[in-house]
Amino acid sequence: MYQKEFSIITAGQGLTEITSKVRDIVYESKKERGLCNIFIKHTSASLLIQENASSEVLEDLNNFFKILVPEDGNYIHNEEGPDDMPAHIKNALTETSLLVPINERELDMGTWQGIFIFEHRHSKFKRNINVSVFE
Repeated sequence: MYQKEFSIITAGQGLTEITSKVRDIVYESKKERGLCNIFIKHTSASLLIQENASSEVLEDLNNFFKILVPEDGNYIHNEEGPDDMPAHIKNALTETSLLVPINERELDMGTWQGIFIFEHRHSKFKRNINVSVFE
């Protein structure tokens, strides 16, 4: 197994693509075939595989989640601000871990697929991502 962690500062609520960073780690691993596990170490952000060709898709996803999980809900947990509990709910509805096949030291993904951090909080946050590559 090859494992590496990296951090990224998000721009606030929305999606940030990390495909190239994960791709570089897979290549560094020198694993020809196997699986790549990507894990985010947070409960108010998540991971998605989504279309990376149109920013409209990303904007629509973010807007959909704002409707699905309103910030003005009657949440008990609110010490960290009105966007915190909705962020935890959005995290619960999405993924904190992704598994992607590897073929010839490359992520074996579709043409329009990208790996994204889905930041659920309004502010910028430093997010830690663990990438494990298995043969």
